[in-house]
Amino acid sequence: MSFFEEKNAEMDRYLENHASSEPEILKKLRRETFQKTTQPHMISGYQQGRLLTMISKMLNPKNVLEIGTFTGYATLCLTEGLSPEGKITTLDVNEDLAYLPKKYFSESKYSSQIDFKIQDAKEFLRNTDEVFDLVFIDADKENYAEYFRLIKPKTKSGSVVMFDNVLWYGKVLEENPKQKSTQVIKELNDLVAKDDDFENLILPLRDGVNFLRRK
Repeated sequence: MSFFEEKNAEMDRYLENHASSEPEILKKLRRETFQKTTQPHMISGYQQGRLLTMISKMLNPKNVLEIGTFTGYATLCLTEGLSPEGKITTLDVNEDLAYLPKKYFSESKYSSQIDFKIQDAKEFLRNTDEVFDLVFIDADKENYAEYFRLIKPKTKSGSVVMFDNVLWYGKVLEENPKQKSTQVIKELNDLVAKDDDFENLILPLRDGVNFLRRK
């Protein structure tokens, strides 16, 4: 481990030690994600999870959409702020891994408010008439720009939209990236910055979160 990697790890420990603790169900889910999946780094994790919970609690949303369930960690963080009559729809296409989020959703006290669908997000967005108070996207990067275009009509004034991994390990600084995912993330960030219907800020948390609010 290099000096900078060691310092970053040390800083992460400091940040986690000085943040609110995660609920026990999330600790269990985080452990099982690292035990049973091949890409556990895809989990939202402690710091980002607490951010999602705080934003959800501040908005107290009635209708939440998540694109990219993975093992359900972010989903459960977002449920913590749902209004009593609220719901979260979470979408993924990985049927092989679906057993894991289903297990923890059923154990959650918010189980009745979680609608987990194995469905393509573009198909869902093209066919739904729902309007969302809060949207979190952490899915296939090659579709990020298209997700933004499809999500915009499903928001209203005050709606919050968050895209994860928008710094893409620093690759967004490449002038002429060859990787498709990098090209599309740069396109998304440009689209958002130029869209007068939104105000936004990229938070340099983990791999970057583009935080948008509909005016």
